[in-house]
Amino acid sequence: MGIQLSLSLPAGIFIGGAAGYLGSLMLSKRMALVAGPLGHLTLPGIALALLYDFNVSLGAFPFVILGIVLIWLFEIRTKLPIEALTAIVFSSGVAITFLFLPVEQAESALVGDISRVTFWETVVSVIVALFLFLVLKKIYLEMVLINISEDLAKSEGISVKKYNLVYLVLIATIVALGVKMVGGLLTAALVAIPASAARNISGKLAHYAFGAMIIGAISSSFGILLAEISELPAGPLIILINAFIFLISIIFKR
Repeated sequence: MGIQLSLSLPAGIFIGGAAGYLGSLMLSKRMALVAGPLGHLTLPGIALALLYDFNVSLGAFPFVILGIVLIWLFEIRTKLPIEALTAIVFSSGVAITFLFLPVEQAESALVGDISRVTFWETVVSVIVALFLFLVLKKIYLEMVLINISEDLAKSEGISVKKYNLVYLVLIATIVALGVKMVGGLLTAALVAIPASAARNISGKLAHYAFGAMIIGAISSSFGILLAEISELPAGPLIILINAFIFLISIIFKR
């Protein structure tokens, strides 16, 4: 195994697993596609990172956090659907990006490049993915209850606004991590497809969440390995393997 592969593989496994686990919650809240627009919202930060040669996840994170906070505030103020508010915010980010992003660097921004991850980027990605998993595990059942009924959650003493904000920050974090692996264009698939496949073959909530995490990790590892062999971009390969697993899951749908 090459040195670069030994760095990109653990980063991809942990990011893919965390994305799948988060996706299992986003799918139940019918928010899986929100990660796509949020991925597009990272493009201004990715463009700055590429222009000034620093980590794309670091560049993406402030922009997606800003977008998340704006969406959260707009939702409280207007009561409009989060999907609609996300579309408004992300379209502005995309428009800004293409004002100054060089065409020759557009591919890295759109489909990612995990093959160039450094040692410290791998370490940080693994630590952040683990932290995200632990936080999500702690709030998972509360978020499921909020998804079912906000009024019921409030009657149980759950602060819906606080939990929703934490939830949105977790989404922002996985989107910022995911852009290094699949770019700003494919982040929705990174969270949606593993969760969809897991739902097809799971009979219990715990199995569903765990299955989404495993599928996310497996598809990421196979995509990176296949990219190493074929010299094709890892991001699209990861998504295609996810899609293939989803098609297999339809055969065994419960």
